[in-house]
Amino acid sequence: MATAPPFRPIVGTLVYLWDRVDDLVLLVRRDARPDDDHLGKVNGLGGRLESGEDVVACLRREVDEEAGLTLDELRLRGTISWPGFGPDGADWLGFVFVAEAWTGTPPAHNAEGTLFWAPRRRLLAACEGDDSAAAELPMWEGDRHFVPLVFDDDPRPFWGVMPYTDGRPTDWRYERL
Repeated sequence: MATAPPFRPIVGTLVYLWDRVDDLVLLVRRDARPDDDHLGKVNGLGGRLESGEDVVACLRREVDEEAGLTLDELRLRGTISWPGFGPDGADWLGFVFVAEAWTGTPPAHNAEGTLFWAPRRRLLAACEGDDSAAAELPMWEGDRHFVPLVFDDDPRPFWGVMPYTDGRPTDWRYERL
């Protein structure tokens, strides 16, 4: 019997900054680099863990680099294993957070694209298949499954796996403990 190769993912972080007062979420529209694998998509902020970094240090660095913000409060909302997600089929493991307190004001643009505040209800509507919201906020197809979990009232983190084949999710499973 053949055994599966070991899971050696690229580790990344993702955060959604949520202004609860105005019910807005900071997103980046990846529109700055034509060679970007995420070109045209909207997403939260984050990126790859560097050697010697812990997950929170990575997230703080990425948010500082991408938006010039200092995170003051974070909540882990979940983890997701994305086997086959990368353009070359690379596996990813993501730590997904929500931040409700930060210091600073984000710029209008960064090296990845345009930063903007979106109404949370529109982001969730895009996840639910609202065509106009999805056109306004195009995201990775798989994000529609987990983004609602980031903002729900369940305090427990989710632990999910979302395999990808040819750039598309083929399954989504998660649990909360």
